[in-house]
Amino acid sequence: MKVLVTGAAGFIGFFTAKVLLEKGHKVVGLDNINDYYDVNLKYSRLEELGINRNDATVFNKTCKSNNENFSFVRMNLEDREALPKLFKDEKFDIVCNLAAQAGVRYSLENPETYIDSNLVGFLNILECCRHNTIKHLVYASSSSVYGLNKKIPFGTEDNVDHPISLYAATKKSNELMAHTYSHLFNIPTTGLRFFTVYGPWGRPDMAMFLFTDAIENDRPIKVFNHGKMERDFTYVDDIVEGVVRIIEKSPQSRIDNNALYKIYNIGNNNSVKLLDFIKEIEFNLDKTADKNMLPMQPGDVERTWADVDELIKDYDYQPNTSIKEGVKSFIDWFKGYYS
Repeated sequence: MKVLVTGAAGFIGFFTAKVLLEKGHKVVGLDNINDYYDVNLKYSRLEELGINRNDATVFNKTCKSNNENFSFVRMNLEDREALPKLFKDEKFDIVCNLAAQAGVRYSLENPETYIDSNLVGFLNILECCRHNTIKHLVYASSSSVYGLNKKIPFGTEDNVDHPISLYAATKKSNELMAHTYSHLFNIPTTGLRFFTVYGPWGRPDMAMFLFTDAIENDRPIKVFNHGKMERDFTYVDDIVEGVVRIIEKSPQSRIDNNALYKIYNIGNNNSVKLLDFIKEIEFNLDKTADKNMLPMQPGDVERTWADVDELIKDYDYQPNTSIKEGVKSFIDWFKGYYS
């Protein structure tokens, strides 16, 4: 198949493109390489996919990789001229939209960025799918849509009408927009609510990276809600395995095969105490963290835990990477990359 992977210079997008290429698919990667975090990390991911970083600096220019099945274009999702032209020229079978302005806390200070990328950009994706006979749109949602839900684990049948950050609100909006396009234009869409993804090449604004960097460099770490936090930490390989299974399997083959529109949780099906997660990092670094205990941050939640039974039923999804394995893998990469 020919697959468009947006957010290909990002954490999950990079690994998704990599696995799709290993499986023999043709992949076009798209990313605007914004400076939300260190762009050098994004360019390094692209170099792993065979793209010259100097070529990738130019907007709306298709860059060839040393892998003949991969090409890359730097582009804004909300570009209403360039994106439709890309769809028309490339004739994609599947679209995997992993591009978005991420981050809960950043959305408190830069709300406009989330509207441009996550709403206007997603509408542009939907319109391009509508006018180019796309067989399946797979897109990233987020566990943040559950907001202040008290029921644990979180299930896709739960009410998600109470987001507590603009980021979460844009992700809930994406799900509603996708539902509308599936209903009106018969476009198969699948939304994936990601739960705290971590692993090598991970984002510098995420807990795994922040804690490791601070402990390794003898700086205190910020521990919110005085450590009384739990997260469904999910290793990136497990996440991408699920994403690729969904891309490769026709949505008509799902158990509920009449559902053009579907939402799944994708996580580790487990909840880990934040302080236990920190202990595993300390063990691998052979250092003790200087913990700065702080109150809960605005827009944050105390606990997340994904019910992934639907994904197991429809796609035989089986996350199997332990925290012990996952943390060691990240720290091995971190020390190697920053050496």
